[in-house]
Amino acid sequence: MYNFQSESVDRLFDAILCLEDRDECYRFFDDICTIAEIRDMAQRLETAFLIDEGISYQKISDRIGVSTATISRVSKCLNYGSGGYRSVIDRMKEEQS
Repeated sequence: MYNFQSESVDRLFDAILCLEDRDECYRFFDDICTIAEIRDMAQRLETAFLIDEGISYQKISDRIGVSTATISRVSKCLNYGSGGYRSVIDRMKEEQS
Protein backbone atom coordinates (compact mmCIF):
# COMPACT_ATOMS: atom_id res chain seq x y z
CA MET A 1 0.00 0.00 0.00
CA TYR A 2 0.92 3.65 -0.18
CA ASN A 3 2.57 5.25 2.85
CA PHE A 4 0.15 8.20 2.75
CA GLN A 5 -3.08 6.19 2.55
CA SER A 6 -5.65 7.21 5.14
CA GLU A 7 -9.36 7.86 5.45
CA SER A 8 -8.84 11.58 4.91
CA VAL A 9 -6.78 10.99 1.75
CA ASP A 10 -9.45 8.57 0.53
CA ARG A 11 -12.04 11.30 1.09
CA LEU A 12 -9.91 13.80 -0.83
CA PHE A 13 -9.55 11.43 -3.79
CA ASP A 14 -13.27 10.62 -3.70
CA ALA A 15 -13.99 14.36 -3.80
CA ILE A 16 -11.73 14.80 -6.83
CA LEU A 17 -13.34 11.84 -8.58
CA CYS A 18 -16.81 13.34 -8.14
CA LEU A 19 -15.90 16.60 -9.92
CA GLU A 20 -17.86 16.77 -13.15
CA ASP A 21 -16.04 19.28 -15.34
CA ARG A 22 -13.06 21.62 -15.61
CA ASP A 23 -14.96 24.53 -14.06
CA GLU A 24 -15.73 22.45 -10.95
CA CYS A 25 -12.05 21.48 -10.80
CA TYR A 26 -11.01 25.13 -10.91
CA ARG A 27 -13.43 26.02 -8.13
CA PHE A 28 -12.49 23.06 -5.93
CA PHE A 29 -8.74 23.45 -6.33
CA ASP A 30 -9.01 27.21 -5.83
CA ASP A 31 -10.58 26.48 -2.44
CA ILE A 32 -8.34 23.61 -1.35
CA CYS A 33 -4.91 24.62 -2.68
CA THR A 34 -2.81 27.73 -2.92
CA ILE A 35 -2.13 29.06 -6.40
CA ALA A 36 1.52 28.03 -5.96
CA GLU A 37 0.50 24.43 -5.13
CA ILE A 38 -1.72 24.23 -8.21
CA ARG A 39 1.01 25.68 -10.42
CA ASP A 40 3.59 23.27 -8.96
CA MET A 41 1.37 20.26 -9.69
CA ALA A 42 0.64 21.55 -13.20
CA GLN A 43 4.37 22.06 -13.85
CA ARG A 44 5.18 18.53 -12.68
CA LEU A 45 2.52 17.06 -14.97
CA GLU A 46 3.70 19.19 -17.90
CA THR A 47 7.25 18.05 -17.13
CA ALA A 48 6.14 14.42 -17.33
CA PHE A 49 4.52 15.03 -20.72
CA LEU A 50 7.67 16.69 -22.05
CA ILE A 51 9.93 13.92 -20.72
CA ASP A 52 7.63 11.42 -22.42
CA GLU A 53 8.08 13.35 -25.68
CA GLY A 54 11.87 13.02 -25.34
CA ILE A 55 12.54 16.72 -24.67
CA SER A 56 15.90 17.39 -22.97
CA TYR A 57 16.08 18.49 -19.35
CA GLN A 58 17.54 21.85 -20.34
CA LYS A 59 14.78 22.56 -22.85
CA ILE A 60 12.13 21.57 -20.31
CA SER A 61 13.72 23.83 -17.71
CA ASP A 62 13.87 26.72 -20.17
CA ARG A 63 10.34 26.17 -21.44
CA ILE A 64 8.42 25.84 -18.16
CA GLY A 65 10.85 27.12 -15.57
CA VAL A 66 11.36 24.05 -13.41
CA SER A 67 14.67 23.03 -11.91
CA THR A 68 16.60 20.10 -13.27
CA ALA A 69 16.19 18.49 -9.83
CA THR A 70 12.41 18.59 -10.26
CA ILE A 71 12.73 17.23 -13.79
CA SER A 72 14.91 14.40 -12.49
CA ARG A 73 12.39 13.55 -9.77
CA VAL A 74 9.50 13.54 -12.24
CA SER A 75 11.53 11.39 -14.62
CA LYS A 76 12.24 8.89 -11.84
CA CYS A 77 8.54 8.73 -10.97
CA LEU A 78 7.55 8.45 -14.62
CA ASN A 79 9.96 5.59 -15.25
CA TYR A 80 10.10 3.77 -11.91
CA GLY A 81 7.20 5.07 -9.81
CA SER A 82 3.71 3.80 -9.16
CA GLY A 83 2.57 4.29 -12.75
CA GLY A 84 0.38 7.31 -12.06
CA TYR A 85 2.04 9.61 -14.56
CA ARG A 86 2.15 6.85 -17.17
CA SER A 87 -1.54 5.99 -16.90
CA VAL A 88 -2.60 9.64 -17.13
CA ILE A 89 -0.28 10.41 -20.05
CA ASP A 90 -1.38 7.34 -21.97
CA ARG A 91 -5.07 7.98 -21.31
CA MET A 92 -4.83 11.65 -22.30
CA LYS A 93 -2.91 10.78 -25.50
CA GLU A 94 -5.56 8.21 -26.35
CA GLU A 95 -8.35 10.74 -25.84
CA GLN A 96 -6.59 13.21 -28.15
CA SER A 97 -6.37 10.74 -31.03
